[in-house]
Amino acid sequence: MAQISIFGGGSWGKALHFAFSQKNSCGIVSRRNLQISSQITQEEAQKSEYFIVAISSQALEDWLKTNPLPPKSKILVAAKGISKGLFVNEIFEKYYPHSSLCFLAGPSFAKEVLAKLPCALNVHSNKIQDAKEWLALFPDFIKPYALLDVIGGEIGGAYKNVIAIASGICEGLKLGNNAKASLIARGLVEMTRFGMFFGAKQETFLGLSGAGDLFLTSNCTLSRNFRVGLALSEGKSLQECLESLGEVAEGVPTSKEIHYLAQKHQIYTPIAKEVALIMEGKSPKESLLDLMKSTH
Repeated sequence: MAQISIFGGGSWGKALHFAFSQKNSCGIVSRRNLQISSQITQEEAQKSEYFIVAISSQALEDWLKTNPLPPKSKILVAAKGISKGLFVNEIFEKYYPHSSLCFLAGPSFAKEVLAKLPCALNVHSNKIQDAKEWLALFPDFIKPYALLDVIGGEIGGAYKNVIAIASGICEGLKLGNNAKASLIARGLVEMTRFGMFFGAKQETFLGLSGAGDLFLTSNCTLSRNFRVGLALSEGKSLQECLESLGEVAEGVPTSKEIHYLAQKHQIYTPIAKEVALIMEGKSPKESLLDLMKSTH
């Protein structure tokens, strides 16, 4: 039985703790009082063989500075997003260059994991053997695959949150199923273009980490980012949307990060651009008109 410490007391951290506890001895480290018997301290966590990090990407670097793990740890990163122009793998490699780093991606709502509903996920790593080592630790209701292409898995997991916001806006404005399907399909093209610029493999975006996660997150109110889009379509301010949500919606800061990188490298990302501008106060209806007039 493997010893796993999970960092992060949000909905995804708790879902991962539940899932990996099916076959392993798991402890969860969180600043919140989760009122569970398996909540452990940072010091107790150091004794583990494996580590899972489910911290918001925006808080990740500050967390890594103050919560050191053993230098040659086996780490599964469940954080998604971009922070200060850096991808999550770049942030981790600054602090753990000699660790076994793997990255979790694929379609998975925390609520359904907690209900033991079946799903499939990818474990990405630069070394396929590192990824394969995690496969036996997953519960029977999750089918894991070991893959290379870390940057593709990361960008799929981050970008889909931005498209989900746009999809929620589309749903809220009652633009119809044709429009939403078109938006999601073009979103897949856009994230693939963005990812391939940074060295991702095209086929990654056709699988679980790309299309699978995108289709899930962009079509359901279980998605926090989709709900942000719905609220914005009703005329609520971004602050009102986030306050009513009560949780982190990674697509909000990620849209700005993608727009920044796209401008810097001259990558055509019209949907991410409009979502970023909506985050700054642009009318969703005006963004729709501008997307319809785009030339590509």
